[in-house]
Amino acid sequence: MAAILRLTSLSSRLGDRLVLDGIDVALEPGRFVVVVGPNGAGKSSLLNVIAGLRPATGGLDIAGGPAERLSPRERAMRIAYMPQGHEFHWPMPVADIVALGRYPHGLTSGRAGAGDEAAIARAVAATDIADLLDRPVTALSGGEKARVSLARALAVEAPILMADEPIASLDPAHQLRVMDLLHRTAANGALVIAVLHDLPLAVRFADDLLVLDHGRMVAFGEPHQVVADDILDRVFGIRTERVRVGDEIVPLPWERRT
Repeated sequence: MAAILRLTSLSSRLGDRLVLDGIDVALEPGRFVVVVGPNGAGKSSLLNVIAGLRPATGGLDIAGGPAERLSPRERAMRIAYMPQGHEFHWPMPVADIVALGRYPHGLTSGRAGAGDEAAIARAVAATDIADLLDRPVTALSGGEKARVSLARALAVEAPILMADEPIASLDPAHQLRVMDLLHRTAANGALVIAVLHDLPLAVRFADDLLVLDHGRMVAFGEPHQVVADDILDRVFGIRTERVRVGDEIVPLPWERRT
């Protein structure tokens, strides 16, 4: 299958610091790719570059063409992005926040078409926020804001969905729900890229793991191969225990290497 997102010698600087250093990877539709790595590894920078929010050198092709040839609206239709933090500064109703996901498709205030309404309804149902729609987003808990932010990204119904720490602030039940939702979104044909710090959940749900360290791609591929002991030791400085859960072997971070 042809790649929908291709990075070629992709690099990016933040001031004098090289935050991405020569990333080469081709990602196909229908895959759930989880990006892992220690703090400062370049995970959020990678998503920001793909979204067009940070300058970079090298090649970035989206859906078969150079990203720089896309207008902001065209890029927004191809890539839905859920940044980390889930910060909202205005007390807008949740329903209006979710509807923002349809703006790249031409939605304006009071002019939602049938396609927009259907996409919004699917996003609301998927994230279980129907009971929040009339509430001001600034009055929500951190976990509720995270689900609203994800609903807004899902409403775009873009072929590429990126989520930066989508399960932060969520209770375990909603963490599992969001991970299952992201996996199903990929299974339905989208390329889904998520940044996570939870290695067991990453291994359980991801189709591919991409490991970053100091801005470089250390490994990419099938999760159980990527989380080999030598990689986890070298990148994270940890020792893991391997726990069998049903037919799965899950790495459990156990102690820090000294």
